Amino acid sequence: MSAADGRLDDAITDFSRRLVDVDGVMKTVYTAGSGPAVVLMPEMPGISPDVLRLARWIRAAGFTVYVPSLFGVDGAYPTAESGEKIVRRACVSAEFRAFAGGGTSPVAAWLRGLARQAHAECGGPGIGAIGLCFTGNFALTMTLEPAVIAPVVNHPSLPLDDPAGLEISEEDARAVRDRIARDGLTVLAYRFDNDRWCTGQRFAAYQSLLGDAFDGRVLPGGSANTNPPPFFRDVVETPHSVVTAHLVDQDGHPTLKARDEILAFLADRLTPPKPST
Repeated sequence: MSAADGRLDDAITDFSRRLVDVDGVMKTVYTAGSGPAVVLMPEMPGISPDVLRLARWIRAAGFTVYVPSLFGVDGAYPTAESGEKIVRRACVSAEFRAFAGGGTSPVAAWLRGLARQAHAECGGPGIGAIGLCFTGNFALTMTLEPAVIAPVVNHPSLPLDDPAGLEISEEDARAVRDRIARDGLTVLAYRFDNDRWCTGQRFAAYQSLLGDAFDGRVLPGGSANTNPPPFFRDVVETPHSVVTAHLVDQDGHPTLKARDEILAFLADRLTPPKPST
């Protein structure tokens, strides 16, 4: 099916589509691959072909990828008009805390349940969690689930109205900080230097909370893809999505290097150690 600017939507035929029940709440999850589990959360406004491209790279790197459907139309390229409607619905949804003072989004508890199930199904030392944009910080709060040992926070945009804020309650922030320190975890994060949705102030807030455990990496905004889908061009209006909509798939490109760093981070933490001979 054709979509925005003549781009093709993705039928998602190479993933298994399943309903996952966490504490009585059912959500669609797309899975593919083998090996340790990685939960890849969609960016606003949904599981776009660019998000699925990243999922396939994760699969090809030797992982089982789980992509939960949290909003939007699965597989669709986002137009500006449809994307804005999805954002407005999410901002008033009981599952999300889009604005300052809201604390931790309730959907994070469901995602932790998905992480537990994924770890039980795939085994290994633990799982990875990758958040993007609207879901960026969910990868951090998912570390309250012991199975999550490789969190990647990509260009987190919440809270939308506080560039220096974090989408997390004070109680959860303390618990996350303590868990990360106790288990020696690292939180890998990315943003563009001129991203107005994920600012340097936000990365500074993460650094203040997590100290040296926060590995925030900043790419030049001039390296972002200059021809993203209409939603990103007309609504986001700034370099933002480092490894999806604004990625440039060219050898040696900074955004492709970021993708490779994320895959290496996952491999380093999720690959079971080889038995000694």
